[in-house]
Amino acid sequence: VKLVESGGGSIQPGGSLKLSCVASGYIEDSCTMAWFRQTPGKGRDFVATIGQTTRYQESVKGRFTISRDNGVNALYLQMNSLQTEDTAVYYCAACAIFDIPSSSEAYQYWGQGTQVTVSS
Repeated sequence: VKLVESGGGSIQPGGSLKLSCVASGYIEDSCTMAWFRQTPGKGRDFVATIGQTTRYQESVKGRFTISRDNGVNALYLQMNSLQTEDTAVYYCAACAIFDIPSSSEAYQYWGQGTQVTVSS
C-alpha cells in the first residue's frame, strides 16, 4: 500500500487548506486512518484519526475536520482558521495495528508528507 498526500502549501494565518491522501492498493473500510504532523527536531504528533470513532488533538478541535471516502481510498483533512503553530509537515497514516490510534507507532503505512506553512 502506498499513500500519497497533496494539498499542502503556504498560507496566511486565518486561512484554510484541505489535505488529501490517496492510497494505492487495497485498504479495508475498517482500517483506521489518521493525520500526524512533524516539525524539525520533534517526533510526529497526532492530529486526527478516523475509524470506529473520530478523534482530534485538542489544539485542532473545532478547526480541523478529518473525513474519508472509501470508494476512492482517500483520506482528507480540512483545516480552517490556520495558525502559525500549525506549520509542519503533515503525514497520512493508515491501518492501526493496535488500538491506540493517537500513537504514531500504531500504523502500518505512511505517506511521504506534505508541507504546510502558515505565515504572515
